[in-house]
Amino acid sequence: MPRARRSVVLPYCRDMPVRTRATPDDAVAARQTLLDGLARDPDIFELLSELAPLHPQGDTFPGEVFLYVAADALDWCGASRADPLPLEGLCERFLPERTFRGRQNTKLQYAVLAAAALHGGTEPDLLAEAAWWQADDFWQYALFAAVAYVRAAASRAGVPVRQACEHLAGHPGHPAP
Repeated sequence: MPRARRSVVLPYCRDMPVRTRATPDDAVAARQTLLDGLARDPDIFELLSELAPLHPQGDTFPGEVFLYVAADALDWCGASRADPLPLEGLCERFLPERTFRGRQNTKLQYAVLAAAALHGGTEPDLLAEAAWWQADDFWQYALFAAVAYVRAAASRAGVPVRQACEHLAGHPGHPAP
């Protein structure tokens, strides 16, 4: 049975139909698709294509899920105030296949810092930030941040990315937004 559709006005979009709010099953599927895909070590653009069908237009989902995966990766590798994971060069080392310029760099920086904020126990205002972007691409930058953090966590732990993904997949993660 198709999902009910409704019309919603978002600050950065026209009046458009969107599906109902993401369910816990949607969040589990997004998390699992990300971790399974990342474990295969695909081209990042292939992973982006696999995850695109999960994104309802005009919504931040599954970006929230990806930020929680990134926060879980920070927790898994033991990043803390006493033993921080350096952000300098994070993208150059762990997202070498993607270059960010200008506003793209600002968007990625927000996603990276939002994941770190979640790891630290705060809840960033994603809707206000995504509205300022005036584009429906928050989920993509959250994905890039998650990929960078999972790869960085695996490197810090001295294990292959596949192993880090298996460990993260074995934990339930955060409930649906």
